[in-house]
Amino acid sequence: MPEYLGIDTSNYTTSTAVYISEENRIIQCKKLLPVKSGALGLRQSDAVFHHTKQLPDMIEGLFCENEIGTIAAVAASARPRNIEGSYMPCFLCGEGFARSYAAIEKIPMYTTSHQVGHILAALYSADRLELINQPFIAFHVSGGTTDCLLCEPDDELVLKISTIGTSLDLNGGQAVDRVGLMLGLDFPCGIELEKLAEKADKHYKVKAVLKEGNCCLSGVENKCKAMLEKGESPENIGAYCLDFIAETIISMTDYAIEKQGRLPLVYAGGVMSDVLIRNRIISRFEGASFAQPQFSCDNAAGTAIFAYLKGREK
Repeated sequence: MPEYLGIDTSNYTTSTAVYISEENRIIQCKKLLPVKSGALGLRQSDAVFHHTKQLPDMIEGLFCENEIGTIAAVAASARPRNIEGSYMPCFLCGEGFARSYAAIEKIPMYTTSHQVGHILAALYSADRLELINQPFIAFHVSGGTTDCLLCEPDDELVLKISTIGTSLDLNGGQAVDRVGLMLGLDFPCGIELEKLAEKADKHYKVKAVLKEGNCCLSGVENKCKAMLEKGESPENIGAYCLDFIAETIISMTDYAIEKQGRLPLVYAGGVMSDVLIRNRIISRFEGASFAQPQFSCDNAAGTAIFAYLKGREK
């Protein structure tokens, strides 16, 4: 049966995946890059070094621990977004491996963006892949991105993406990690901040800051710092941070619907795996689709599906 390999070497995760098309099943193997305790992320040079070390382990784990048939095509995330000038050195690791593998196996090799991979992974895990054939609104919210996007079918790119709104300062994942480190958590802070927020006994009123559909999130970091200095509990500070992000995404969604009409809604990216944020959004927008947790954070599943979507055209 034809199977399709995807590689994604983002700034914080080395990811490999195979899409078994006849079973509509994903097998994946991924590992976070090591970040020193207390540090807020990695330099690109360090990310490239760690990907170089980890990628062979992920490939071995994927192919040696699973029964994988003939690979028909391979794809890699080669850039953060499908826009001019979008570039990060860490993606060269996955792209270089994919090119080499394709040359040895004499199979097609495709490149896409990390963002398209996230959206396709969300569509797959929500069982909504049919949406690639019609316009829809997607959110990609992570440490490097807080984007509200109009997605439309495209023969070459699979998805043509236009930005409806984005962050003018901090991204959602950056806000989570900065507040988390402020509270003594280890990077990446999303899971632990959510656990703190679940124990909150007080929720403060929040109001999103939007400018023509673009959001501003730097205020949440300043507010949380002031709350901490006044003796507010870490639990309530965590809840305020997540409530603020949720309300921001809700307000951006309202703006997108006003501009584009009632299109299907899809939410992708690591921040969207937070249950507290997801539940607030679902309570406002019935029928919204979310990536399952294992497909929310950085992964190569969507890249493998991209290989399938491109490869089946041949």
